[in-house]
Amino acid sequence: MDSDTRRQKQQALMTELIERKIRLHAQHLYDQRGQTEGLALQDWIEAESQVLENSILAPLYRRTKAESPASEEFEKAEFEKADNKQFDKSNSCCSEAGA
Repeated sequence: MDSDTRRQKQQALMTELIERKIRLHAQHLYDQRGQTEGLALQDWIEAESQVLENSILAPLYRRTKAESPASEEFEKAEFEKADNKQFDKSNSCCSEAGA
């Protein structure tokens, strides 16, 4: 394996680890808030900000994200999907209760 490939794999692994930390912190924020639905994107942004402010890997993470805007669109779509599911659950719950 050449050095460029090795470096790219290491950077991808570090970015994945940062994303995992952000995901866990976003889940923590969600739990702290009493698991209020519909704020997944806000939790992600806040968690991302807090995790990156204390990380020496923040420049790598930001550079990686800037180089792959498709992944940001994917994340946004995933959050919208999660929020819609949460909205659908709350609506079906309320309509069943009213029936």
